[in-house]
Amino acid sequence: MAARVAAVIRIDVIWLAVEPLDMRAGTEAALGRVVKVFGEARPHHAYMFANRRANRMKVLVHDGIGVWLAARRLNAGKFVWSTDSSHTLTLSRTQFDALVLGLPWQRLGEAGIIRVI
Repeated sequence: MAARVAAVIRIDVIWLAVEPLDMRAGTEAALGRVVKVFGEARPHHAYMFANRRANRMKVLVHDGIGVWLAARRLNAGKFVWSTDSSHTLTLSRTQFDALVLGLPWQRLGEAGIIRVI
């Protein structure tokens, strides 16, 4: 009986690109966009892009050896994508989990904290 090995891709930082990406882009084109937008592709970082309608997203992950490209499509609705004036944002793991489900991730984490002034 063969042993099963579970592979886990380590992700330390999750980046969100505000500008849309053509979803026909393959790994090389997506990697080129990452370098253009973020300046470089760093090991153990994930880079997220959506299409103009925000109903599809691609995530490129550099695992330290190579790159992985994953795609996700919502059958109904769209992803809550940022319209922030900056070109990139970082997300917490909780915000990422909400985003891929189509939930309002901006309300989680630091953005959702209420402080007494």
